[in-house]
Amino acid sequence: MSFIPYDLNDDKLKKIQREGLKWTVGHAYNNSPFYKKKLDHANIRPEDIRSLEDIEHLPLTDKNDLQQEYPFPLRAAPFEDIVRIHASSGTTGKRKVLCYTQKDIDVWADIFARCYELAGLTRKDRVQIAVGYGLWTAGVGFQAGCERFGAMAVPIGPANAEMHCEMMVDMQTTVFCSTASMALLMAEEIHKRNLLSSIKVNKIILGAERHSPSMRTRIKELMGVEHIFDIYGLTELYGPGTGLDCRHHNGIHYWADHFIFEILDPETLKPVPCGQQGELVVTTLSKVGSPLIRYRTHDVTRLFNQKCSCGVPFPMHDRILGRTDDMFIYRAVNIYPSQIDHVLSKVDGIGSEFQIHLKQRESGRDMMLIKVERAANTDTVNDMHLAEQLETEIRRKILVRCRVEILDHGDLPRTQRKSQRVFDHRNNSTSEA
Repeated sequence: MSFIPYDLNDDKLKKIQREGLKWTVGHAYNNSPFYKKKLDHANIRPEDIRSLEDIEHLPLTDKNDLQQEYPFPLRAAPFEDIVRIHASSGTTGKRKVLCYTQKDIDVWADIFARCYELAGLTRKDRVQIAVGYGLWTAGVGFQAGCERFGAMAVPIGPANAEMHCEMMVDMQTTVFCSTASMALLMAEEIHKRNLLSSIKVNKIILGAERHSPSMRTRIKELMGVEHIFDIYGLTELYGPGTGLDCRHHNGIHYWADHFIFEILDPETLKPVPCGQQGELVVTTLSKVGSPLIRYRTHDVTRLFNQKCSCGVPFPMHDRILGRTDDMFIYRAVNIYPSQIDHVLSKVDGIGSEFQIHLKQRESGRDMMLIKVERAANTDTVNDMHLAEQLETEIRRKILVRCRVEILDHGDLPRTQRKSQRVFDHRNNSTSEA
């Protein structure tokens, strides 16, 4: 059984999207007080939506909207039809709560099963799930998709490395699902414990956290896996499972029969040309409990218009390049952690782990210190040269001065969750990347 509709063509997809957009706007208008008020304010009625181009007339929704009328701000179904809620952290202390009907749960499992199929799994695979359970969507999403697909789920969650190593050996796990930080932690533990010959992992699926090519390379080397796949998703969009890169790893195929993806300039909020990066804005096409209309994800990516040679008929977007809200300003320059990461990944002798520390001198002038690990099995003799090379490259590519400190491999903390990259000591704030 295939979960991916390989017979889908562009005309069929556009028809599905057009009908889905009309249904979503009508459903939201008629069943969600929040959306009715928002659409009335924009002077838009459901009957005004006749084509896909009409989406640009619809108002944008942002994460702050999910704080209004907490705890059920976007609810568009009666409470007796709500079978589950999930939540993620909010911007004002209140969590962003999303409602799920049984149809939503079923759709989510189906599209997640597509991700496993796209990654080349079979029903003989054993899938070790190392992401969070509970209010978070990650663990239950990976598990439900695995069960719908028909493989064996090993639902451990973000337990300690000892337990994961033990289960990976005993269960003969073939697929490992986690954040990139957790995968790196496990890869180093497996190498340290000399377990590579005792495990059967051949694929890794990473989600919830942007990561660099050098980090992927390091994980592949230590665990000897054939493929590392990148999965996308947000709690607001069901959870993880909205798309995955195929074995060619040229972009993330997203399930455009359930979502419309737009790329907007985050400043002007106008569409950018295909292939140009900007902020991802998503409209759901079949979500009942908490539909989304032009939701600003604040994720930075771009859409591709070329067809993939893998034969999957769905369009692709690039891996997440950063977030509009993790940008920091240093000496009047807007900088994303991903820009620093990109420069570091191009220099030989540097590991995948780094931290950015922003401080203020007594004179009031800002300074940036970048702490980066030396590559594994590399001595200290070239530290000064590496630091100077990185400082020069950052100044050349990002147009700011900084100081680079080279650390021993393994000096920076490993985590089972997302890695903290930015430490802004100017106002005591930090961010993850």
